[in-house]
Amino acid sequence: MKELTLIGIGTGNPDHLTRAGEAAIREAELILIPRKGSEKSDLADLRRTICASVLGPEADDRVLAFDLPVRDASGDYRQGVDSWHDAIALAWSKALETRAASRVALLVWGDPSLYDSSLRIAGRLSPMPKIAVVPGITALQALTAAHAIPLNAINALVVITTGRRLRDDGWPEAASTVAVMLDGECSFTHLDPKGLDIWWGAFLGMENQILLKGPLASMTDQIVRTRQDARARHGWIMDTYLLKRRD
Repeated sequence: MKELTLIGIGTGNPDHLTRAGEAAIREAELILIPRKGSEKSDLADLRRTICASVLGPEADDRVLAFDLPVRDASGDYRQGVDSWHDAIALAWSKALETRAASRVALLVWGDPSLYDSSLRIAGRLSPMPKIAVVPGITALQALTAAHAIPLNAINALVVITTGRRLRDDGWPEAASTVAVMLDGECSFTHLDPKGLDIWWGAFLGMENQILLKGPLASMTDQIVRTRQDARARHGWIMDTYLLKRRD
């Protein structure tokens, strides 16, 4: 592999793919698609659909699926993530041993720059290929567009963080808006809801998109129940939300 292109594909809607993304897919000799188990087969199927829409009948010959390693969450968080990234880089390399290609692409959910580790994993490859990135629509863009709201207030601070940090550290000091990614525990339940509004979305950009909004105090239970029901129904869920202090 001489060149690896990370292509942002948005949050589930094939129309999120840019013309630059389409061109990068056409130029790739091989496209790696991760498999995350049968419960999350929708994610691999969507990537295959995108490839088929761009490449037509050639898609089957240029797509290579591989099994994504599972992160061990039993020990130290950072060590577990580092070991997981090492395992993913090895999985990429082993997949490429089965089919030689100079120009390889990976389709990245959302955008490679925002709470995605593809660039960090690519840095573990040896020998190191040339890395190219094609930006995609992020979950935050899809969320604010779906709710028809701006991300920021005028001259106000926006903090992008994780559910883990929100739970452990509380509301970021001086922030007017907090965007929360990768929250599997509904960490907003640990906040004092007074004066806070929430805009929540799941399966953003997809046919089964779910949107809820309102004062956090009155929306907390509904969002928790809705998230639990949706995850049980689909076997997986991708969601994100914004919290804003009320003026």
